[in-house]
Amino acid sequence: MNRSVSKFLQITIPLALGVFLIWFVYDSFTPEQLVETKKYFEDANYGFVFLAVFLSTLSHLSRAYRWNFMLEPLGYKSRLVNNFMAISVAYLLNIFIPKSGEVSRAIIVDRYENIPFQKGFGTIISERVIDLLFLFLFTTAALIIEFDALYTYVKKSVPSSILFLFGIGILLIAMSIPLYIKFSKSNVNKKIKTFVMGLKEGIFSIHKMRKKKEFLLHSLFIWILYVLSFYSSTQALPETATIPFGTMIITFVVGSFTIGFTNSGFGTYPAAIAGILSIFGVATTAGVAFGWIVWISNITSIVIFGVLSLILLPLFNRKQL
Repeated sequence: MNRSVSKFLQITIPLALGVFLIWFVYDSFTPEQLVETKKYFEDANYGFVFLAVFLSTLSHLSRAYRWNFMLEPLGYKSRLVNNFMAISVAYLLNIFIPKSGEVSRAIIVDRYENIPFQKGFGTIISERVIDLLFLFLFTTAALIIEFDALYTYVKKSVPSSILFLFGIGILLIAMSIPLYIKFSKSNVNKKIKTFVMGLKEGIFSIHKMRKKKEFLLHSLFIWILYVLSFYSSTQALPETATIPFGTMIITFVVGSFTIGFTNSGFGTYPAAIAGILSIFGVATTAGVAFGWIVWISNITSIVIFGVLSLILLPLFNRKQL
């Protein structure tokens, strides 16, 4: 497939899915449900929402500080303010073009901190690998904590014959993947091997650091802030304020996947949040409202910090240019 066509599809498909889900959710609501959803927005405690945004911003600052732990073994150190603004711009661009933020971060530190693009970009990829591992740990924890509830829901909702076929399919795929990776010469397999090598390099890059413990502590701190930010948001509505810890974690994980693999969760985040909360007895209207409150507040802060960073970067660094 032509690269430009592939890029176009990577942008338009998630956007189209988001638009479809927005239409689908609200089209399925009755007039009474629409009024109920609006009421949730009006009655939300936005003090907790602002606290959530503050905690999220603090995690970005910690991420900016952590970045230097990866740059130092390469012989570079970037100023914290430039790191933070580079990350802010990256989050802004990811709203419109998925994964473009990683490239922009490397370009910014190349321009303003004289860190070669390839080296800066390599640290960003390694950083993403570490974050992926933390997301995997949270996903595993969420599945263990809420296994009984999820199993009961799936067993009740999906016919046993479909579950059996699904299990067989998963088993066949698991058996086929090693054979495919070993023998296939396709472009897809090359990308898989590149991704796996990236995972290995990202993990082993920690061994090159002088401050391994500090890096891991900051990584843990970042994800704790993510969880605390999400927890703070749940307190904004009475319907979500009392959900159990396990429900909160699995909802957080589902939301994280939609943000990571689409245009920052446009349309998909509220729908996914509402869907998972409905499994645990939260009304769909409350779930949709909660999802939009969390998404809008985060995206608003990302846009504000991203735009300000685009303006301030050349001004702050004009003496270095």
